[in-house]
Amino acid sequence: MNTILPLLVEGSAQHHGDVSTGITLTFSALLVGMIACLALEEKIHAKKSVIVAAFAVICLILGAICGILPFGPVTNVFSEQLKLPVYIPAIDWGVIAIILGSSLFVDVTSKSGLFSWIAIKLTKLSKGDPLKLLIYYCLMTVIFSAVLNNVTAMIIVGSLSGVSLRKLNRENLLLGFLLTEALLTNVGGLLTLISSVPNIIVGETAGISFVEFFTKSSPYVLIATIVTIFMGAKLFKIKGLSTEEEKNQANELVAGFDENDGVESNGFFWFGTILTLVFIGVIAGASQIPYINELGLGFIALTFAAISLIKYKATADKFYQAIDWDLLSFFAGLFVVINVMEHAQVLKQIGVGLKWVMDLGETTGTGSVLVGSAFFSSVTDNIPLAAMLAKILGGIPDIESTNPKWWSVIFGANLGGNLTPIGSASTLMAVTIMHKQKVPLSFGAFIGKALPFALVHIILATAYVLLFLS
Repeated sequence: MNTILPLLVEGSAQHHGDVSTGITLTFSALLVGMIACLALEEKIHAKKSVIVAAFAVICLILGAICGILPFGPVTNVFSEQLKLPVYIPAIDWGVIAIILGSSLFVDVTSKSGLFSWIAIKLTKLSKGDPLKLLIYYCLMTVIFSAVLNNVTAMIIVGSLSGVSLRKLNRENLLLGFLLTEALLTNVGGLLTLISSVPNIIVGETAGISFVEFFTKSSPYVLIATIVTIFMGAKLFKIKGLSTEEEKNQANELVAGFDENDGVESNGFFWFGTILTLVFIGVIAGASQIPYINELGLGFIALTFAAISLIKYKATADKFYQAIDWDLLSFFAGLFVVINVMEHAQVLKQIGVGLKWVMDLGETTGTGSVLVGSAFFSSVTDNIPLAAMLAKILGGIPDIESTNPKWWSVIFGANLGGNLTPIGSASTLMAVTIMHKQKVPLSFGAFIGKALPFALVHIILATAYVLLFLS
C-alpha cells in the first residue's frame, strides 16, 4: 500500500523540519487508540470505516495545528503546480482502484457462470471431500497471490469457496476456508519478486534478481503452505471423509451437480472465460508491458471491469450499488491516518528502533528485525516501513544482497499482515467476504483465530532465514 500518489513527486513529500518528540508520541497514542477502537468495534457499535474516518479527521486537524502537514501546491511529473487538499495525495488510489475494479470485474464475470463452473469442477474433483477441497483452494490461493495480487486472489478464491461449500451444504466450514485462504495470500506474496510491493522495494535496493528471489523464498512458501493447510484443517475441524457411507453420500451429492446449471449463455460464458484468462495474464505480466506498467494494476482492474460491463451496459447501475463502499471508505481513511503518521515521524521512530535492533548482532539482530518488521507492519502500512528499512540497510557499508537482514525485512513485512485484519488488504477483504457470506468475524476474533497461524509463520520464517539464508 503506497501512501503517496506516484505522480505527485514533490509537494506531498516535502518535509517540515524536525518533529518534536511530544508530537510523535501524541500521534503514536492516536494510532494505538485507533487500533483499540477497531478491536472493540462490536462493543462501541461502529463500522470500521466510521472509526477510521473519525481518527483521520482528528489526525488531519492535529497535523494542521502542529504544522507537520505539507500544505500548498504539489508538483507533478510535468512540472505543473496542482492545488489539492492535503488528504488527496495521502490516499493510495492505486489500491482503491484495484479493489474497486477487481470487485466489479469478479461480480460481473460471475454472471457468466464461470466461477460456479470452476467451483463445481473442483468440487467434483474432490469427490465432495472437504479436506481435499481445502487443499485445492489453498494451492490455488498461493498461485494466484504469486502471479496476481493478494486482493484479487482473495476476491476470486473467496467467491469460489462460497459457491462450492453451499453446493455441498458445508456452509459451517466457510470461516475456516476463508481465514486459511486469507493467511495464505500473504504467504503466496513471498513467492516472487513482483508478488508484493515490499518485495520490489527491498529486492531492488538489495540487488536481488527475480531468479534468486524465487529460489530462496520458494522452499519457505512450500513449507508454510503445507503447515497452514494442516493447521487450518485441524483448528477448524475440516476433515476428510473416512467411512464408505460418507463417501457414497458425498458421491451421490456431487453426481447431482451440473457445472452448466449456472451458464445462461454459452457465448457470455466463453466471453467471461477468455476475459478472465486475459485479465490474469495482463496482471501477471504488467511489469513487462510498455505503458501499462506505468499506468499500474489499478488501471488494469478498472479497464477489465469496464469491458466486462459491456454485457450489462443498460443495467450497469445495479453493479455499482453492490460495490462495498464501506470497505473503500475504510481504506481511504486508513491511508490518511498512516500518511499523517509518516509526517509525525511515527514510522521513522519505528525504523530507528529497528535499526538499533539490527546492531544487536548477526543472529539476534536478524531475528529481531524480522519479528519487529512483522509486528509493526501489522498495525501500519508495510510499504513505507519496508522502504525505510531498505534505506537503512542500503546505507550500511559493504552490505551484500546475500545478507539475511534483507530477507528479515521481506519476510516480516509480508507476514505481519496475518496478525491483524488491517495488516494487509487481502485479510481485510477476507473479513468483508465473510460478512457478505453471513459469517461475521470481529477485529478481536480475527486476531484470536489468526494468531496461532501468524506465530507459526513468523517462527518458521525466522528459523528459515537464520539457518538457510545466513
